[in-house]
Amino acid sequence: MRGGVWAVCLAGFLLLWAAWPVAAQTSKIGDSPVLLTADEMSFDRGTGIVTAKGNVEISQGLRVLKADQLSYNQNTRVVKARGNVSLLEPTGEVIFTESVELSDDLREGVIDNIRVLFPDQSRFAANGAVRTGGNRTDMRKAVFSPCRLCEDDPTKPPLWQIKANRIVHDQAEQTVSYEDASMELFGVPVSYTPVFWHPDPTVKRKSGLLAPVFGTDANLGFTARPKYFVVLSDDWDATLSPIFATKDRPVAAGELRHRFRNGTLEAEGSITRAKKRDRSGDELGTDITRGHVFGKARYDIDQTWRLALDGALSSDDTYLRRYNISRARTLTGPSARADVLVSQAKLEGFMGRNYALARTIHFQGLREEDIQENTAFPLPFLEYSHVSQPLPWIGGRLTFDGSILNLFRQEGVNSRRFSAIAGWERRLVGPFGSLFTLSGSMEGDLYSVTDVAQGDVAENFNGVVARFYPQAIFDWRFPLVRELGNVRHLIEPRVALAVAPNGVNDARIPNEDSQDFEFDDTNLFAPNRFTGLDRVDDSQRLTYGVRTAFYGDAGGQTEIFVGQSFRFRNDDTFNPGQGIGDDFSDVVGRVTIEPSEYLDLNFRFRLDREEAILRRSLVSMSAGPQAFKVSANYLFFDEDTDLAEFDNREEVSGGIVAQVTENWSASARTTYDLSPRGGPLQYGGGVTYRDECLVVSLDFARNFTNDRDLKSSTEVFVRVAFKYLGEIGTSN
Repeated sequence: MRGGVWAVCLAGFLLLWAAWPVAAQTSKIGDSPVLLTADEMSFDRGTGIVTAKGNVEISQGLRVLKADQLSYNQNTRVVKARGNVSLLEPTGEVIFTESVELSDDLREGVIDNIRVLFPDQSRFAANGAVRTGGNRTDMRKAVFSPCRLCEDDPTKPPLWQIKANRIVHDQAEQTVSYEDASMELFGVPVSYTPVFWHPDPTVKRKSGLLAPVFGTDANLGFTARPKYFVVLSDDWDATLSPIFATKDRPVAAGELRHRFRNGTLEAEGSITRAKKRDRSGDELGTDITRGHVFGKARYDIDQTWRLALDGALSSDDTYLRRYNISRARTLTGPSARADVLVSQAKLEGFMGRNYALARTIHFQGLREEDIQENTAFPLPFLEYSHVSQPLPWIGGRLTFDGSILNLFRQEGVNSRRFSAIAGWERRLVGPFGSLFTLSGSMEGDLYSVTDVAQGDVAENFNGVVARFYPQAIFDWRFPLVRELGNVRHLIEPRVALAVAPNGVNDARIPNEDSQDFEFDDTNLFAPNRFTGLDRVDDSQRLTYGVRTAFYGDAGGQTEIFVGQSFRFRNDDTFNPGQGIGDDFSDVVGRVTIEPSEYLDLNFRFRLDREEAILRRSLVSMSAGPQAFKVSANYLFFDEDTDLAEFDNREEVSGGIVAQVTENWSASARTTYDLSPRGGPLQYGGGVTYRDECLVVSLDFARNFTNDRDLKSSTEVFVRVAFKYLGEIGTSN
């Protein structure tokens, strides 16, 4: 309303100064330019009243006042506007009324039948209002709602609204306070409160209650998770989110966030004093302290160096799942069912073609068989990589990778490793478009180890071990392409010969980083098919495969790849069951079918080289638009050896996500174990209603897994969030 005051005052000033009617006039008050337009203007010298009629509009900066008629009494210093009065404020809200009387600076006044519309379509309406201080509107017999009105019948009550005898909108504090208020759903009163307040629609962040979450499960009983958001400063805020359960003691929990110029900080944690429980979940007589701490920090030191800190610790293995704390950090990211918590400190440097890394990592295993004293702890772990410019004489590029690792345990093997790999690679285009890649590398590793078992040797090894591993690779590909109408067909055979010395893997070198080996199409042509440095893919081998693909002009594609390798020497580099035998390996491949953006089908497999049966297969499918998307996954492992890295496993999972209407969505999910002793592992689903002013969600999950003090249970969670009375969004 303030902008309207200055505009009205200027109108009176201009008319007194000019002494004749004008259609438009521009002037300034101080440094603020003001424009007044009207169909007709007049000044009565006897009464001292300035009058403007017909399409009156006054603009000053971003403020615009419109009315059918406006008058200013020079003697009483009262401004009156009548007929379709509207005032657009710089903050975006628009005030509507039929008549208003204000002081000449528009900081004090009375407004009849006021309506206020905010940019997000939230609105006030009241029989009358008193304006004081230029930023406080005191409304009587008022109503507030952020919900849109029905287009077919605007007289119908909105989805929800708040009616009160008194509503005060304080623009300076950005708050809306109520006295003698009731909430209505579809016009029916459902609750009453004598006083309360909430942030106004212009607020981005302000302290206050957020939408709570209510639920139930077999381990905790009925649970309530209220939330309170606290603004500590412009760059600090926190959320208090305790957990109350009928079958357990309260849990104190919260989050803290900080954003500074070159980075961010996030931390969360919880703590409780609970009863110790046995494997059946029954309480024992002892009290124990349980809790967790998660943290994440990022800091850009300068354009070259950046620092990252991640922390994840839990008091015990089952705490996070018992209290449904779903932000556990794992190596692959957040997971509600994490088996390993990972904490790390990492310093990275990016210098042109050079990369440097220093880090340390802490692992906390949450499986029953995990023993923390036997878990490795790397400190420090240093890495450096370099890629040269193209070489002028022989072409190609030089590479260098170096690392230093100190790995120790409280109990078990300790090792120190220095590794350096120098390499060269050049790519050539041969006759008829064939592609050649020549590469060579020399790896040198130096280990200092203690307490390493040597297989059949009774005494563990303590000492220093050196290893040198040269390798040369010749890789040939011949892509052939032809046009088939609107489809391009590709056939690409590929052959690679790798030459390296035999028997490089020494039993005195502990295998710490190469245990999770899985032979498939992704690493068939890799120089070293192991995932780490402790084991190398030695001896000589010939690898071959063929890829065929169809690419449509409309974007669809289908791709098939099949490949195999042959080792010229028999050794024990790979364990039985890993798919790489004494000579020929298993056949690996993939099939990808994407005819359109609405269908994605993938099949990866490993076929036994002797029995021609599938040893591993993974099928994944996603179909449908965003409005109705179906996904399914099938996983099969058949390991015919006790030394295989995974147990036999056959599992199917799937899910559906449907946007039923503009406001309603639903989802369903399930996982089923198909093994002889299997059965359902879990299933669940949810329903959500979401519009511009309300979110209601219901989610349930049935979990069939028992783990120590955790029982299989059915979990149900309900959340209701009213706009401005709690956040609109998904709860953690």
